[in-house]
Amino acid sequence: MNTLLRSLLLLAAVGSTSAWAQVKIDNAWARATVQGQKATGAFMQLTAPQSAKLVAVSTPVAGVAEIHEMKMDGGVMKMRAMPALDLPANQPVELKPGGYHLMLMDLKAPLAKDGSIALTLTFKDAKGVESKQLVNVPVTTGMPQGQMPGHSHGHGDHKH
Repeated sequence: MNTLLRSLLLLAAVGSTSAWAQVKIDNAWARATVQGQKATGAFMQLTAPQSAKLVAVSTPVAGVAEIHEMKMDGGVMKMRAMPALDLPANQPVELKPGGYHLMLMDLKAPLAKDGSIALTLTFKDAKGVESKQLVNVPVTTGMPQGQMPGHSHGHGDHKH
């Protein structure tokens, strides 16, 4: 193999490793469901080390997982799907009930309190480079005790 080709392959291999630091994920939780309930929300705080976007979410527990926003429109609270959620550099973004959140629909089974689910979050940096992070999310009936926004409590297993 000639030197130029070898150099290009080495450069491509180095360039394909983690292009940017992982998004910090804190206070993640998902709302428990009851028998027959087909949708729920997942919530957390995301802090990106550089400007990025949350562009997708997936989970084996739901047929559909989307990024959603709740906001007032003409005096009525409305929920809508979002194609992406902006994450300004070093600025925590709260995903919480009544605001931005992850909507899990077409649930395959009820989510039991004190269980956990796996979510894969897909982020895209300003250059369009994608990164996936796996987070193990506890299932509860509300924000877990002691987890107040702005307080770090671990964030599961992360992978690119």
